[in-house]
Amino acid sequence: MSNPRVLCLGEILYDVLADQLGCSVPEVESWTSYPGGAPANVACALVKLGTPSAFIGCVGEDDTGTSLVQLLEEVGVNTAGVQRHPSSPTRQVLVTRKQNGDRVFAGFKDYDTTEFADTRLKAESLPENLFATADVLVVGTLELAYPESSAAVYRALELASQHNVKILLDVNWRDVFWKNPDAAPDVIRELIKKVDFLKLAKEEAELLFNTHDAGAITYRLNSVEGVLVTDGDKGCAYCLGENEDKLPSFSVPVVDTTGAGDSFVAGFVHQLLNYGIKNLSDAEVVKNIIAYASAAGALTTLKPGAIASQPTAEEIEKFLEEH
Repeated sequence: MSNPRVLCLGEILYDVLADQLGCSVPEVESWTSYPGGAPANVACALVKLGTPSAFIGCVGEDDTGTSLVQLLEEVGVNTAGVQRHPSSPTRQVLVTRKQNGDRVFAGFKDYDTTEFADTRLKAESLPENLFATADVLVVGTLELAYPESSAAVYRALELASQHNVKILLDVNWRDVFWKNPDAAPDVIRELIKKVDFLKLAKEEAELLFNTHDAGAITYRLNSVEGVLVTDGDKGCAYCLGENEDKLPSFSVPVVDTTGAGDSFVAGFVHQLLNYGIKNLSDAEVVKNIIAYASAAGALTTLKPGAIASQPTAEEIEKFLEEH
């Protein structure tokens, strides 16, 4: 297996999706479990596009954790950075869906959010050798909600800095993960100061910056090489290498939006590595990168579940030719 070019650090879990749309938790008649967790989704999507990746995170020593690690290995993701916790369970998240397929995170089955294995990721056990050969580190913010895994996130940023690895932060805000959601914005803003690329949903941009203008956020931060602001079916605004624009989304028959943003991130990173960061000064290159990422996200919504529905590079290229 070739050295992973992208490291994805954070949570891997099961999204337990309501089979019936438009129902509250007590009204749901049946559920189906799908592997998920944003960083794990990104790692799998990258491999399917042809970019070697590794997942770094912690799961329980339970059947759930074992099945998730097996899935990563079957897809071809490097699992050298996966830690196992002897007593904490692997996380499962209840997800209800609105009539239009949009997800609502509805809590955790039988545990408090602080009890899951992903919160126990150990900073001192991160494999430095992975950072030595990587190009990009992708992180989210959910693990900032817990002391131990937050320390691991910051250790990963240190290692990335030491080895000249670019850092992409996908905010991926979920208030149910935080014991005190009101404290989260300040914690996330501190992390943003240390990253090179920032991907936000429109609501996250409003929460953190009181604007969803990608250019305004870029210039206000004055420390990032690019900002992407996605807005579901309304497309993506971006500011990359001084190129600022908005690309409308592709119109597709949406079945489930789970993991679409993660496929977008994977498509973006895959193309960033293909073109090279120095070429972000070219407006046409940037537009091609965003179109590719948007196509990856759109194709992921055509089927339920995050990982099972991820497209290949060939499928994206065919889709772009047709659209």
